[in-house]
Amino acid sequence: MVNLMKHFLKWLADNTKPNSLASRLRRKRFRVFLEMLNCVSTNLNRPLKILDVGGTEIFWEMMEATSLPHHITLLNLSATTTRNPNIASVAGDARQMDIFSDKQFDIVLSNSVIEHLGTFSDQAKMAKEVRRVASYYFIQTPCFFFPLEPHFLFPFFHWLPRNIRIWLLMRFSLGWLKKQDDEAEASRIVDEIRLMKYSELKKLFPDAHIIRERFLGLTKSYIAVKSCAPLHITSKTPTLPHS
Repeated sequence: MVNLMKHFLKWLADNTKPNSLASRLRRKRFRVFLEMLNCVSTNLNRPLKILDVGGTEIFWEMMEATSLPHHITLLNLSATTTRNPNIASVAGDARQMDIFSDKQFDIVLSNSVIEHLGTFSDQAKMAKEVRRVASYYFIQTPCFFFPLEPHFLFPFFHWLPRNIRIWLLMRFSLGWLKKQDDEAEASRIVDEIRLMKYSELKKLFPDAHIIRERFLGLTKSYIAVKSCAPLHITSKTPTLPHS
């Protein structure tokens, strides 16, 4: 029964599976992002320069968005080879994007990255860089108050004392993470994840509108958005923007 529940939770949270809850929420969220693209591209009347912090080419392919007329730059700790002519990959650090100039991009997109920076200080560094390199942004991150921790897939895991979280990871495989034999490595993994609160996002992105992404009536994620018009989660699918 325990293994069945673990597989079920992984299926719900696996964004590589087209019919999983995570993928459905991503597609719904991406429709909001397309609405933002429509607004910005109409205002600027040209192809946009988009920086996807922590993104992958597979994500854009799954969203069926590789035909967009805009140029997309993927920023990760390591660069990868890309297949699509309008997608490039570069190596860099979200906390210090000194390879980019001020307002080099029109939009920064980031899905579930900022919570991996471990400390509020580092999260603030990323937020400062996001606001420096682009005029608009769309930053999604899981909500601290949602009871199921999305990385360890363990109810209330992020609310437990740090030593108990380390103890659990050294005895069980949790979510996407294997059981750790080394306490230092278990500590590093636990300390890497810091889920955020609404008030923290408002402090780091003071010019943003914070969208609440809900599941079963609870806020599952936040999206900090700076756009040229208000955005809302909707079932309507906007048309793809054109150059």
